[in-house]
Amino acid sequence: FAKAIGQLLESQTPDEVLVNMTRAMRAGKVFIDWSQNNRIKTTVAAYSLRARPKHSVSTPLLWDEVSDLAGASDPDNGIYLAQDVLERIDKHGDLFAPLLTLQQDVPVLG
Repeated sequence: FAKAIGQLLESQTPDEVLVNMTRAMRAGKVFIDWSQNNRIKTTVAAYSLRARPKHSVSTPLLWDEVSDLAGASDPDNGIYLAQDVLERIDKHGDLFAPLLTLQQDVPVLG
């Protein structure tokens, strides 16, 4: 489905959108990465439960946490379970909330 939508957008606006993964072709265009829409991929929306045995949750991180995880030797350090995320929200607030009202200037291509 995601690939079909990307192909439709590409056919309607070929100078602005593409679905081809070749990096050299992407300059100045919006790349629709349809390959991420796959049940084996782990990219999900914030606060979504992951289909994993531990029932981990996708959660926004503080920049300090990102830095700490980048140097961590144990990959499980970055796993948050449902009860962990609720505690994180109590402690830090909803780290995703600012993105819901963030105003951005999107440059015109071309």
